[in-house]
Amino acid sequence: MKKLICTALAVLSLASSAYAVETLCDDAIEIEAPCAILMEKETGEVIYEKNAHEMRPPASVTKVMTMLLIVEAIERGDIALEDTVTASERAASFGGSCVYLEQGEKMSVDEMLKCITVVSANDCAVAMSEFLCGSEQAFVRRMNERAAELGCKDTNFCNCTGLFEDDEHYTSCYDLALISRELIKHELIKNYSTIWMDSIRGGKFGLSNTNKLVSFYDGCTGLKTGYTSKAMYCLSATAERDGVEYIAVIMNSESIKSRNSDAMTLLNYGFANYKLCSLRSDEVLPPVAVRLGAADSVQPVYSGEEYALIEKNTSKDISYAVRLCDSVTAPVSEGQRLGTVTVSIDGAVFKEIPLVSANAVERAGLLQIFTQLLSSYAGTR
Repeated sequence: MKKLICTALAVLSLASSAYAVETLCDDAIEIEAPCAILMEKETGEVIYEKNAHEMRPPASVTKVMTMLLIVEAIERGDIALEDTVTASERAASFGGSCVYLEQGEKMSVDEMLKCITVVSANDCAVAMSEFLCGSEQAFVRRMNERAAELGCKDTNFCNCTGLFEDDEHYTSCYDLALISRELIKHELIKNYSTIWMDSIRGGKFGLSNTNKLVSFYDGCTGLKTGYTSKAMYCLSATAERDGVEYIAVIMNSESIKSRNSDAMTLLNYGFANYKLCSLRSDEVLPPVAVRLGAADSVQPVYSGEEYALIEKNTSKDISYAVRLCDSVTAPVSEGQRLGTVTVSIDGAVFKEIPLVSANAVERAGLLQIFTQLLSSYAGTR
């Protein structure tokens, strides 16, 4: 077992900055839209931003939050894909992008989610908001609560569709990237967001994805388009290649062509210039001995970030050094520092990842300590 020097080296944080990704300024890449951002999914690293915190109407990209709440409810078990949703008079009254629900029409959650994701169906979004929370107003409260939980500071939702041009309904590229990032953590949504063509009502009503990148951009995984005369053309586009997934958000673009071109420019830049560096060693972590504990040992586990985003041209040789304490004295608390994994790139320290106790170990009772001492003296420990 390798020994741990139980003090952090200040030089580690300084060394890592040499490989840190610097956010590009708004003139580093030619983007026509006034607001844009490129974020990597796994780390949340922002690679490019242009007026990314400017508050603007998002049109139907609002529905990334609507979709997130639906998917989270499914994965919690609150609702099931097979559940039946009945369209209310209000839901059936919605126009814009819709599938023309009739009052009293029944659809499964699966079909509703597909319609919202693929064709941005406003009527289905409202029907699902009522199904989940009883009313759209209650659902909107949850949308705003969830936005706050995700760290969105420039967002306020007034409805679940983005259809209405309310001055108090706004968000930012950065906040949309945060919400989109959370949504694509759920693989379930990609069963819908990657659909190009499909149908409902027994094949009688065709669906064609409003996000045309799905049909031709390599690795596109979604996600949501939007347009109103006030918001103009908006898009949250996601794509994955070689295990790296990016989120490109465009707001207030002049046209669909410009919106898609900007998104592809950002995604192409990400794929061409960056990759993920694992912050986990392949080495198996051995248990650490516990002195005077109710258990003989405790298992160390990794803590903190799992990956770092690095530039492709600065990562020739990545190595890992695992250091663990020989032993610790009980009581041991869950999450207590037991060691360190030092990640180096080309021989220079990049990151220090804590190794911590997977569980707590209480101090042994007097009888147990006495037994342990006897066993130690007898050479059986």
